[in-house]
Amino acid sequence: MASNKIRIVLVGGSGYAGFEAVRWLGRHPNAELVGVFGSSKNLVPLDELYPLLTKQVSMRQELFEIESVKKLSPELVILCVPHKVAMSYVPLLREAGIRCIDLSADYRIASAEIYEKWYCPHTDTEHLKEAVYGLPEFFSSEIRSANLVANPGCYPTCSVLPLAPVLKAGLIEPTGIVINAISGVSGAGRTPSQKFHFPDRNENFEPYGVGNHRHMPEIEQTLTTILGGAVEVLFQPHLSPMDRGMLCSIYARPAAGATAQKIMEALHAEYDSKPFVRVRDDVLPATKYVSYTNYCDVTATLAKGTVVLFSALDNLLKGASGQAIQNMNIMFGFEETTGLY
Repeated sequence: MASNKIRIVLVGGSGYAGFEAVRWLGRHPNAELVGVFGSSKNLVPLDELYPLLTKQVSMRQELFEIESVKKLSPELVILCVPHKVAMSYVPLLREAGIRCIDLSADYRIASAEIYEKWYCPHTDTEHLKEAVYGLPEFFSSEIRSANLVANPGCYPTCSVLPLAPVLKAGLIEPTGIVINAISGVSGAGRTPSQKFHFPDRNENFEPYGVGNHRHMPEIEQTLTTILGGAVEVLFQPHLSPMDRGMLCSIYARPAAGATAQKIMEALHAEYDSKPFVRVRDDVLPATKYVSYTNYCDVTATLAKGTVVLFSALDNLLKGASGQAIQNMNIMFGFEETTGLY
């Protein structure tokens, strides 16, 4: 093993995000995937779960047991597991001194009370206090020294990235913001259900989570932290009959003096030096332009007295595993882009 490679364990290799993490870690020049663990349901070779991995990944998913993980001496564990499951694993991993990146929602909401309102009782408030929110474009300095990174949700990433610079520049009002978001079906995970059965999903476009989607408090918390003042949004997701991809159309009231030019200048000022956000001047963001990449495309304009922002990303990469590897790079002192092109 090359001396500059970090040892990685993945927990949850059977889901879509886990699958992408396995693929991208395999290409990473400074990372070695030394083990994949999961629940008792899918303890099989990974290429049985995903035949695309044949002759690429030979390892088998093993039952998660902390002693088995410790024997592999990992420097980092990436958790691609559902909420509630992550908070049962993280205390064991942190007690063993292992750094973690969690893709579930368990450590994204700073307040246990707010988390419990939207999810379930929180059983690991101790480590909730040490968790760092892993949006690299705004929290890289905190991520660099973090032992536990809460990887953002796909919807919050796609919503926050276009809004934050414009809010910081004082060009829109921090209330009355409407986020109209569309996601492909892979965002709901790999577990089959009637709702995602092909005849129900194909050629069908529908809203869900009206006024009560779990990502709304995460979006508000993140924007409030970045702005340093309260931000209120109405977040409305829709399910689209495509495999992957996410698009947000966002509407906000302009502040005094706001112009389309100033709004675009704010986006450029924030992101021209950031590798994975592309400010689009002449092309509107679209899911096809970001699929299978770690990019988020953003742009904005003024229309009939309303600020309109658009953003697009791949929900499984910049919205999940790609962003986790971006965070891993920052945590271990690699170039942020390493292994992600």
